[in-house]
Amino acid sequence: MRETKAPAAKRGLLQLTGVVVDILQKVERLPQPGEEVAAEAALVGAGGGFNALAAARRAGADAAYGGALGVGPFADIARRALADIGAPALQRRMMPIDQGFCTVLVERGGERAYVYSAGAERAATAEDLAALPAAEFAWVLLGGYAAPPDAEPDIFGDWLAALPLGVRLMFDPTPLVLAVGRARAAKALARADWVSANRSEAEALTGKTPALAARALSQGREGAIVRDGARGCWISQAGGAVRLIEGFRVEAVDTTGAGDAHIGAFIAARIAGRTTFDAARFANAAAALSVTRLGAATAPGLDEASAFLGTRV
Repeated sequence: MRETKAPAAKRGLLQLTGVVVDILQKVERLPQPGEEVAAEAALVGAGGGFNALAAARRAGADAAYGGALGVGPFADIARRALADIGAPALQRRMMPIDQGFCTVLVERGGERAYVYSAGAERAATAEDLAALPAAEFAWVLLGGYAAPPDAEPDIFGDWLAALPLGVRLMFDPTPLVLAVGRARAAKALARADWVSANRSEAEALTGKTPALAARALSQGREGAIVRDGARGCWISQAGGAVRLIEGFRVEAVDTTGAGDAHIGAFIAARIAGRTTFDAARFANAAAALSVTRLGAATAPGLDEASAFLGTRV
């Protein structure tokens, strides 16, 4: 009798959204045109696609970075951050382009404003994407920031069309959902097994309120999540009722990256075998804890999030 090999276990998460460097400053209020304000605190660290990747890793998932890395001082910061969380970078180094960066101003109440300068994370080619071992992963995460609205050709749209059906795609529209154009968003939505959008993004995509938006976004796929801030998140699975998973009220210091923390934690929890609703509650906890700290990649570890949930029975 011929011995057959068991299928290889899937790796965890492949993150395609570009890692950048955040230059974050906390201010009492945003400056008016021509005005200078003093920062109360400041930090520099990896952000962008790193946020959800770090959240997934800290929640126990195997994860890798499938976006581009450049060469230069910002790229060095990104590379060290990826190494620190044990997330390998799978693409070649882009020469001689440095990593992009984002200036983030955070008001005392936690709200923020961004100025973004693109770099190597947007320099990948169709050949770079084709070389990624996507079929080895259980989940792929793609955000609207991955492809600029004016990039030609649409390499991500073409790549998604060839993504094996056994790989779950999570699509995060991001605030660029309108800027990238509905045709490009439609390509990602057509392939997505899951969509996770915040309230305003979901409304932009559907024109509906959160619960109805979650239902609309779940049609034709496994499910959809509409993140609704401190209220929690709305979950809709194909053929099921929309359900609100209650959030956790905390004192917010910085809301930067909270949505990323939610997405990364949700995917990690699903990889670990949690049900959809349990994973959403775990993601709510991770997002709540993340906003209590200054910075973008501030998702908690598995033990901390679990302990937090244990006090909220």
